[in-house]
Amino acid sequence: MHRPTDNFVVIMRPDQREHADDRGGARPGLWRGSHSSLPSTLVQTVLRVDLVGHGLTEAVRKARFPVDEPLDESGRAAVRACVPLDEALVRTGPERRARETAEELGLVGEQDVRLRDLDAGSWRGSEMGKLAQDQLFAWLTDPEFRGHGGESITDLVERVRFWLAEIASSGRNTVAVTHPAVVRAALLVVLDAPAKSFWRMDVPPASVTRLHYRGNWTLRLGNG
Repeated sequence: MHRPTDNFVVIMRPDQREHADDRGGARPGLWRGSHSSLPSTLVQTVLRVDLVGHGLTEAVRKARFPVDEPLDESGRAAVRACVPLDEALVRTGPERRARETAEELGLVGEQDVRLRDLDAGSWRGSEMGKLAQDQLFAWLTDPEFRGHGGESITDLVERVRFWLAEIASSGRNTVAVTHPAVVRAALLVVLDAPAKSFWRMDVPPASVTRLHYRGNWTLRLGNG
């Protein structure tokens, strides 16, 4: 049976390594064990967070700024292939597409407004190709752009930064069912990347992005 202490890692002094080897052939300088036999400095366990992008919607298909819309049928089917963490705290964005994604996965959790999609202001419901090209270009190149009356990319990044800080302090594994824009913002925070890099990442619908936290956030590839 897995114990909470099984993931603890202890970094040992050179004079302790010989004793560690006697316990069962541990690698020099590194030993894993239960709390009752910890001989040295304790390094906290790994906190895991899965960011689940909601399933496909008509707005995604038509490159349209979304309103509060449902998943389409193919979106529901794709979501069922996701495999997020089990035995984790669940939080969802408040929009219908996020809530329906959680339902398809059998996840039950509270809504969190900080996981809401990027607010596109007056552009909600509009197709990108029908916007004024100078305005669209500004939005795609300037992370401070708020010409639509909604949020800028930097606003979104800061919102997600505070959310991640709260999750880190809680110490609980978490599944967040949210939006590709929120996942992008989280990756900017984790990688300490500039906000202008927001558009250099492609986060598909019905995807799982795993983060680890042990003093600092890291991106975990392969969902291991």
